[in-house]
Amino acid sequence: MNVAATLLSDSEVHSLASNSQGSSLPGDELLLDAYSTAVTRAVERVSPAVVKIDVKKAGRGREGSGSGFVFTPDGLVMTNSHVVHDAGSIHLTWADGQKASATLVGDDPDTDTAVLRTEAAILSPAVLGKSQNLKVGQLAIAVGNPYGFQFTVTAGVVSALGRSMRAASGRMMDEIIQTDAALNPGNSGGPLVNSQGEVIGINTATILPAQGICFAIGIDTAKFVASQLLRYGRVRRSWIGIAGQNVPLPRRLVYEYKLPLDKAILVNEVYPESPAAQAGLVSGDIIVAFGEKNTGGIDELHRLLTADVANQSTILTILRGVERRDLRIVPLPKEG
Repeated sequence: MNVAATLLSDSEVHSLASNSQGSSLPGDELLLDAYSTAVTRAVERVSPAVVKIDVKKAGRGREGSGSGFVFTPDGLVMTNSHVVHDAGSIHLTWADGQKASATLVGDDPDTDTAVLRTEAAILSPAVLGKSQNLKVGQLAIAVGNPYGFQFTVTAGVVSALGRSMRAASGRMMDEIIQTDAALNPGNSGGPLVNSQGEVIGINTATILPAQGICFAIGIDTAKFVASQLLRYGRVRRSWIGIAGQNVPLPRRLVYEYKLPLDKAILVNEVYPESPAAQAGLVSGDIIVAFGEKNTGGIDELHRLLTADVANQSTILTILRGVERRDLRIVPLPKEG
């Protein structure tokens, strides 16, 4: 059965509520029932792919645990780098009690993303969605193993998009999803999913003792990192030295400069002595293109900053106020 097709649409929900006089349920209860149906069906779709991860650190004898999810039929698993980094042994447990060992394909501390491989039989891998198309306020559901309580589900909404936070490596991670779906230690590496059960992020952190301020790595970033780890065992990249966020462009500027996209990257910080600083980039600039490629978001810029462009002079097109400028920048090599 197609899960997405069975979920109630907004129009169906409102129709049910408006015609509830002949029903045993008041309108509010019908709306709540539709919400519950959306959550339970999304969880049913993703739960078979969710695993509890138990780790013994190499040479330390220390044990740890986290969460992850299988995303391919041949047994590839996504999780957080901090869950499995320096692991001596890795063991997976599914909700039905199935157990299997796993090996580390590669991990990238700069984005807190890791890929594992298991030889276990996989019947239902998770479906990966898109984080680029998320909207603030849409349903967000987290599945994981907080404090060892296996396969716990929490639900909330996408609270904000385009957040930045610092990874354990010290690098600033961009395009982070903020959610109020409750996360706790042990949730790390588990999936954040939408109402259709598609993975939109990897749960990674929470702010303590704050309530309802939790974060996930956008799945678009995770997919790019996973492809690099599978191909090279590490992420081959270059860097220019900024922290930024996605922002909509004013229509007047899109029209005036005939820009093909209505979103771009707002520069929040320029690191001292970085390629960006040497090129003359400043906080408040808006990046609209790198070389001949338009940059509608941070994820797109990261994908363009490959090892191939390191030490190569490239034009960075920006908007400074209402003025369009071309800056010449030379990215530097950086290996994850």
